[in-house]
Amino acid sequence: MKEDTPAGADKRLATADAAALLAALPGWRIEGEVAGGQLCKEFRFADYAATIRFVVAVAAIAEEEDHHPDLAVGYGRVGVSFTTHDCGGLSDKDFRCAGRVATLARSGKEAPGAGAAS
Repeated sequence: MKEDTPAGADKRLATADAAALLAALPGWRIEGEVAGGQLCKEFRFADYAATIRFVVAVAAIAEEEDHHPDLAVGYGRVGVSFTTHDCGGLSDKDFRCAGRVATLARSGKEAPGAGAAS
């Protein structure tokens, strides 16, 4: 008998659960259907070098979590979007990773001497 969700797979969050988790991530938004969309935020930086250091630090988080966001990189800005393709929407993993990225941006550790992202 085939199961809808394979063992160990991430489970898609209910709309109310996704909305509750979003409340703990200031500045983040859900694009598309609440539970089936993408968790997104744009971060801004003083210069291109700080932007790229942030991208590299986000990539390290993505590798540690084995969960890779879409990144849109421009001069002084990075758009970060998480979704869990395996479940067709948002999972706990998206919010956990977004929280780690938010902590990274607040710490300013991605850009030594450049200050925190906004």
